[in-house]
Amino acid sequence: MSINKQEMPRWAATIKRLNTYLTEDFLGGPKVIKMAWVINLHKFLTVFVIAAFMVIFDNRSPAAWVYLALHGTYGFCWLFKHIAFPDRSWETKSTIGGAIIVFLLLATYWVAPYLLISDALGVDSAATPSWLLALCISLHTCGVVIMMVSDGQKYFTLKFRSGLITEGMFKRIRHPNYAGEMMIYAAYALLVQHWLPWVILAYWWGSVFLVNMIKAEASLSRYPEWEAYKARSGMVFPKLFRANSGQQLQVE
Repeated sequence: MSINKQEMPRWAATIKRLNTYLTEDFLGGPKVIKMAWVINLHKFLTVFVIAAFMVIFDNRSPAAWVYLALHGTYGFCWLFKHIAFPDRSWETKSTIGGAIIVFLLLATYWVAPYLLISDALGVDSAATPSWLLALCISLHTCGVVIMMVSDGQKYFTLKFRSGLITEGMFKRIRHPNYAGEMMIYAAYALLVQHWLPWVILAYWWGSVFLVNMIKAEASLSRYPEWEAYKARSGMVFPKLFRANSGQQLQVE
């Protein structure tokens, strides 16, 4: 069977090279800092940063407490995940300049709690409706479960065999870990009820998540079963229908 390995589109490859330079090689010098150290530091500090916002701005609204619980808990879930089944891609080492860039980029995730708790730019945390709190909690919970389970499945599957993962969490979605993380941060943006967190998420989802997914798919296309798997799955949304040659779309 001939294999048509895909190449990354030029625009995605260009963004990937820029991201790599900024986060791994910025300002040059020895690469001595693991990406995981920077990411884990950010996750660990998040709960304390949000709590500090609540103290500084004297905000004890239900929305502030819910945000603290959601984003703070997610940070510790990430640390638990790193201990149990670490992502090998985060073992990449960076220069000191690159590590600083990574931390500053990750710090943009703290804009959402700042807006919510400081009531800046017209945000009114006290006016957050109860139904929105419930929606964000539900979306966040589902996102954490999807992200944790899919990362765990990927880690332990690849530990014992290489190749495509096409079952379990990956049966209908090719990147369920990214899908789960997008749900998590969408819950934060919804809770804030302001456009700025969505702009920040657009940067992350477009220039980091999407580019990484395209790069991964270009690599996975070397497997003979890739085309069939791609046809029956979606990138981050489950594909419920597939086309058979010469036939109408039908539910599998």
